[in-house]
Amino acid sequence: MTKVNFDIDIDFADRSSILSHIPGISAKLQNGNAHNTGVYFSKVPTGHDGLATLDYKKAEDLGYMKLDLLNVSIYQHVRSETHLNNLMKKDPNWQRLWQDPEFCKQVSHVGNYHSLLHSMKPDSIPRMAMFLSVIRPAKKHLQHRPWKEIAETVWQDPEDGSYFYKKSHSISYAALVAVHINLLEEVEDRLDN
Repeated sequence: MTKVNFDIDIDFADRSSILSHIPGISAKLQNGNAHNTGVYFSKVPTGHDGLATLDYKKAEDLGYMKLDLLNVSIYQHVRSETHLNNLMKKDPNWQRLWQDPEFCKQVSHVGNYHSLLHSMKPDSIPRMAMFLSVIRPAKKHLQHRPWKEIAETVWQDPEDGSYFYKKSHSISYAALVAVHINLLEEVEDRLDN
């Protein structure tokens, strides 16, 4: 039998809303603490604390599928699916991240990296995805390199097992950065008018 590893993340404006309708079992970290986002919606062994008794890696090895339900607060400002689609279609003002430190501080996932953004100048979702990857430990050595060079190895699994972003996560988060830029500028436009 072939083992399939799942890594499914679902973003919510407020994850507690879904958990109030579909209760799940919180996953456990290897240190024994509750996993901040991981939830099982199938029968998994539980302890007296209501957590899964197996840490999430061991549970995965045994075939239990965990979903990560993530709180993404910027979605609280998205009015509808149409509004989200419009925010996704609009080309964001990438330059604002490089040129305006105060604006940059507000943007999800990149707020603390203005200097690096200014140096590397990601100007598209694929480049932002690579940027998000190179701020993780496993790919930090690729910072300040040409985009073509970064693209050659950024999505390869690190041999030492250090923390990195998979391409699918990076692309999703890069799209979120683009949406957030557009959302922040939309709010500014409304306030100015």
